[in-house]
Amino acid sequence: MKSCAQRTLQALDFEAWRTRRAAADENAPLLGRHYDCGDRRLARLRFDDSDAADSLWELLLSEEDRLAEFRRAGGRIVGTMKDLGTVPVMAYSLPGIAAFYPDGAWWTPCLMEQTDGLFALADTLGVDATFCPVRALLGAFVNRERFPIPDMLTCSVGAVCDDLSAIAQRLEGLGYPILWWEMPYRRDPEPDEPSVTLPGGVRAPVAQVQAVSAELTRVREALADLAAEPLTDARLIAGIRAANVIRRQLYVLRETIFTASRAPLPALELLVAEMLAIHFCSDRGATKRVLDGLIRLAARRATDGEGYGRASDARVFWVNPVADLRAMLLLEKCGARLCGTDFIFTHALDQIPETDVPIEGLARSALADPMVGPARQRAARVVAEMRRLGAEALVVARIPGASHCAYEGAVIVEAVERQLRLPCVEFEVPSLADAAAPALRTRLEALVETVRGLREDRHL
Repeated sequence: MKSCAQRTLQALDFEAWRTRRAAADENAPLLGRHYDCGDRRLARLRFDDSDAADSLWELLLSEEDRLAEFRRAGGRIVGTMKDLGTVPVMAYSLPGIAAFYPDGAWWTPCLMEQTDGLFALADTLGVDATFCPVRALLGAFVNRERFPIPDMLTCSVGAVCDDLSAIAQRLEGLGYPILWWEMPYRRDPEPDEPSVTLPGGVRAPVAQVQAVSAELTRVREALADLAAEPLTDARLIAGIRAANVIRRQLYVLRETIFTASRAPLPALELLVAEMLAIHFCSDRGATKRVLDGLIRLAARRATDGEGYGRASDARVFWVNPVADLRAMLLLEKCGARLCGTDFIFTHALDQIPETDVPIEGLARSALADPMVGPARQRAARVVAEMRRLGAEALVVARIPGASHCAYEGAVIVEAVERQLRLPCVEFEVPSLADAAAPALRTRLEALVETVRGLREDRHL
């Protein structure tokens, strides 16, 4: 009977995880090799006990190796900085092109527990700890040990993260040419101004969509030159449709996790899965297969009543990705679970408009970036999602040094407290949060206790 199948799942520590994988298939690619090659943080994480989660981690941690192999096979590589989900869709619409985010190097100091030296290299170039941890990409370009140097670099500038813009300018000063494309600040349309609804529901002036379309047309032409192939509308439309398949998969996965009685996947694996949306971890086909496996696993567990923690765990909405992956484990140790997320790139989870003018659909998607518009619009979406999903509390994780995190967290917290009257906590998560972990845990535990107290008050 179903009641007999219900059980609480337990995450595996690193050694148990590696042992199980070796026992399952001695010829299988063991993620332990990443630990042996320097990703020491893996030993401090806990992992879901499933083949689907193994495939997810293998996809994430093998990206640099796959890019190198792609280069050896004659492929061309595009480094796409900052736009989080737009240029990669265009790049993968062409044969022989792969795209990745050098920005992803911001996790390297965490995974390698700062034995990589990337921050130290950035320091020598005048980009110190007052900048966002994305400064690690500067060190990665200098030592050339993390990923193949791209054949082409693009970077979105304008109403985006000031830290990354400054870092990218420093990078160009070191001799790496960059194709800059401008992102205007998304403003509210005037009462009589032609406007359009963007993915996510906000409206923007048609003139701004046209401006972004013109900028992306320049990127389109440069990509076509790199590939020596025309980037036709037909190819773009096919690329958009393929990207939307993956975005729909992530919608199903997130809804399954957030609405289940107990979390069928841990918070850490969900964070990694969501990150696949922005550039498919350099392999669109593998990303689709990995997400298929995770969806089947989560759906089966939700149906059977299997999950992590208890049904009574506090349902928390989490804002911003963490520099230290271990922070996601703290949430669950404190008796809470994810019930909604905004990891900065919600526009990469929304469907790209499929129109006869594909560059316009991409422009509308890019302009929906939560970081290029008013913080109140991002806050409004968080409030709406918390209400829809039945979240009971909010966590805002500030990114160290990030210019866009200076005030928007306060705006989001104020909106949630005023409109939903739910408890909130905002704190900064360092790239290595070991020293800060006791304080973070205390604040999360206090948040959970507040949720429990509010439940009791409602039943009085």
